[in-house]
Amino acid sequence: MRAVVQRVTRAKVTVGDRVTGSIDQGLLVLLGAGAGDTDADLTYIVDKTVNLRIFADDAGKMNRSVLDVGGGVLVVSQFTLYGDARQGRRPAFTSALEPTAAKALYEASLVRLKAAGITRVEAGEFAADMAVELVNDGPVTILLESRKAF
Repeated sequence: MRAVVQRVTRAKVTVGDRVTGSIDQGLLVLLGAGAGDTDADLTYIVDKTVNLRIFADDAGKMNRSVLDVGGGVLVVSQFTLYGDARQGRRPAFTSALEPTAAKALYEASLVRLKAAGITRVEAGEFAADMAVELVNDGPVTILLESRKAF
């Protein structure tokens, strides 16, 4: 699995005129599932996400996690994280997990985040055309990959 984790002061996802999820301080997570991803990949991504020490402590050092600051997490499905643009001009998405299994992992991520202690877990809408608004705090953006390819 791949995730782009952004520390935000606020974030919101809309589908058409409907807000599907919004948070104040916390993390916006763009989440993509790749071919062959399993529950172990999801476990790795969720654990890393909730425990990343990217929020400032009293001394201004990035020493606190989203759990420590009581922040929310807004998760947006993002199969394009598996786009391969190394050849040609049109990305290939053959490395993305097929939609039914990807949706199951995406929905499981929401359950796991809540189980990990995140009190406000919000979501986009799987496979929808979404508008994502955010104020990136810092900016702080971290890339996660369960197979540790980078």
